Amino acid sequence: MSGAGTGNGTRSQTPDRLCAEAVELARDAAAQAAHPHPLGPYLGAVAEGDRLVTHFFAGEEPGYPGWRWGVTVARAARARYVTVDEVALLPGPDALLAPEWVPWSERLRPGDLGPGDLLPAEGDDPRLDPGFIAVGEEVEAEPAEPEGEVIRRGSVADIAAELGLGRRRVLSWYGLQEAADRWEEGYGPETPMAQAAPANCLSCGFLLPMAGALRQAFGVCANEFSPADGHVVSLAYGCGAHSEAAVSPRAAQPAPPVIDHLAADPL
Repeated sequence: MSGAGTGNGTRSQTPDRLCAEAVELARDAAAQAAHPHPLGPYLGAVAEGDRLVTHFFAGEEPGYPGWRWGVTVARAARARYVTVDEVALLPGPDALLAPEWVPWSERLRPGDLGPGDLLPAEGDDPRLDPGFIAVGEEVEAEPAEPEGEVIRRGSVADIAAELGLGRRRVLSWYGLQEAADRWEEGYGPETPMAQAAPANCLSCGFLLPMAGALRQAFGVCANEFSPADGHVVSLAYGCGAHSEAAVSPRAAQPAPPVIDHLAADPL
């Protein structure tokens, strides 16, 4: 039997007379379902099929604005009595609905991770590529093919160890580009702060150089008075706290007081 207000593709244009007249029967059923909240006014009826009609009543439930109670009534063929088939709280055309469900991995935003939280990186994360890990007398690439990529220990492995490449995965080219775009958006040459700066970070004494593929484009600010302190900044970024921006002016000495010795103050 059709559910309340769902329709089944064979909805009758003309509602059954006895089912359409069963407003009070539907009202009693809706009032019982809505208890202890009051039932709103009658909103009309819709034919769901042969001898099948849904009556609608406004709902007064807190937190459900625009929702309505739908009571589907029906009667058997050649029967004189109408019975209640289903009662349900349904959203109306102007109902407040919850937003569409989004997976947690897509809802996550920078800054959401708190103490004790774990955020695993997926195996196919495009920001990561397989790295090289030293195992015994060999250097094995993981994750890789079932048997992995093995490099015999020698000059390549020694250099890799010196560079700190003993990680299962490393940042991919896509990950580098994504990080560079993100950092430049916050602390890049197009920001209002950089546009008004007297010079860029490349010539600032507070700039800490970076290592890796992005060292020629980014560094870390170490000026506590800069808005970028502790952040990765583009070498083309700048602010008013540049180390060579200006010489701090000396504190002005106050003028000596002037004392009038020719006049007397009235008592």
